Amino acid sequence: MEVNYFTFNPFQENTIILADKTKECIIIDPGCYETAEKEELIEFIEEQNLKPVRLINTHCHIDHVLGNKYMAEKYKLQIELHFLEIPYLRAVNEYGKQFGIFCESSPEPFAFLNEGDTIEFGNSQLSVIHAPGHSPGSLCFYSEKEKILIGGDVLFQYSIGRTDLPGGDYKTLIESIRKELFTLPDEVKVYPGHGPPTTIGFEKKNNPFLNN
Repeated sequence: MEVNYFTFNPFQENTIILADKTKECIIIDPGCYETAEKEELIEFIEEQNLKPVRLINTHCHIDHVLGNKYMAEKYKLQIELHFLEIPYLRAVNEYGKQFGIFCESSPEPFAFLNEGDTIEFGNSQLSVIHAPGHSPGSLCFYSEKEKILIGGDVLFQYSIGRTDLPGGDYKTLIESIRKELFTLPDEVKVYPGHGPPTTIGFEKKNNPFLNN
């Protein structure tokens, strides 16, 4: 499995494309906002001869869904997310006005993902982990075989997701990380929604929010 990530929009969000040898891929959190960002993502997909088969949101804060409509229409995909994220998905337009950002309304979700579900594409599988706290329906996606975690805005290098946004709760987030993520092997590489990749083991030792 190959992980490709692109940093987009004013919030510096990481859009992730996962692909395997079959050339099937999934798009996670399309944050492409400017025309150039959309073109960059499409150009990569076409140059690599990839076939997008699923479009998934880890959660639905504005920076992670700005490209939902564009990518869904471009590749005839339907959105998948946790059902608790629907209110935030539907509030994106109003939220964007606070930042002077025009956001096209995202399509309504086609399917809901829950703890323990399996996401399949090509010859690959990801396990769905529900890790609330940053938002009620925050999801992470884990490949046990590849030792990879797509972490959304749950765990960052030296940090954690914000909990001062609607639906956030600090205690819940810390509990999610300790129970759902820190029980994974130390060598698991984490690709977060913002910033550089890290590992579970590194954050256990060095994250100031979690190493006490």
